[in-house]
Amino acid sequence: MTDLRAQALTFRELHIPGRPLVLANAWDTVSARLVEEAGALAVATTSAGLAWDLGAEDGDRLDRDSALEAVRRIAAAVRVPVSADIETGYAEDAKGVGDTVRAVLAAGAVGVNVEDALYGPEQARRGGEPLRPVAEQAELIAAAREAADSAGVPLFVNARTDTYLRGAGDLAATLERAAAFLAAGADGVFVPGPVDPVTVRALVEGVNGPLNVMAGPGAPSVAELSSLGVARISVGAGIAQAAHALVRRAARELLDTGTYESLAGGLDYGELNTLLGKGR
Repeated sequence: MTDLRAQALTFRELHIPGRPLVLANAWDTVSARLVEEAGALAVATTSAGLAWDLGAEDGDRLDRDSALEAVRRIAAAVRVPVSADIETGYAEDAKGVGDTVRAVLAAGAVGVNVEDALYGPEQARRGGEPLRPVAEQAELIAAAREAADSAGVPLFVNARTDTYLRGAGDLAATLERAAAFLAAGADGVFVPGPVDPVTVRALVEGVNGPLNVMAGPGAPSVAELSSLGVARISVGAGIAQAAHALVRRAARELLDTGTYESLAGGLDYGELNTLLGKGR
């Protein structure tokens, strides 16, 4: 656990308000290696991209073993710290989340995202409620914290709240959740959805810890978000979506018109082959 602890400390130190950690989310070994080769200081997985790569829908459709085997391969492929998006914890209760975190550490990752959204049968069982109750979610966060601390690894627990994505709460509700999750042991708070400067600034000022926002086309630049005090910027499934759009575009062109222009600008075969052949 010595190397894992060192990586966890390094990853933790990268969360600096105003000088944020920028994460180009990966979903498999080649995307992770390309992100690292581009100069990333860390690699974070995208649960959606990872699920699609494994032939499943996003939203708690993967089993723990399949998801964490993918995380293990990604962590083994790069030298920089890896943070795993574990959705709602791949478990039904706090004990299960603790087990997941122990498996995350065994896979070689030093950070996790744990979200409060409800999906599928579990959401239906609760009458369609979009989010897990605050106190219950705080128990899951506390279990993640306890599991990591017991292992002696300062895992970065990024508590994601989907108040804005699910239309389930305003700024006040978001800050209430953030405070409860930080008190339970989270290290940072991830609020995907809002990118307008006024809301981002209010979140930065209201969250007593590093704030993670999700950016994409139309969002303020990294420099602009930095100036607002954000400590972490990620792009979620954005890169995976762009890559898959190219696959569909190229396939349709080939099959419909018999031409190949969509393939222009692809990575050189030798360059890509050499990158993946270097080993970690």
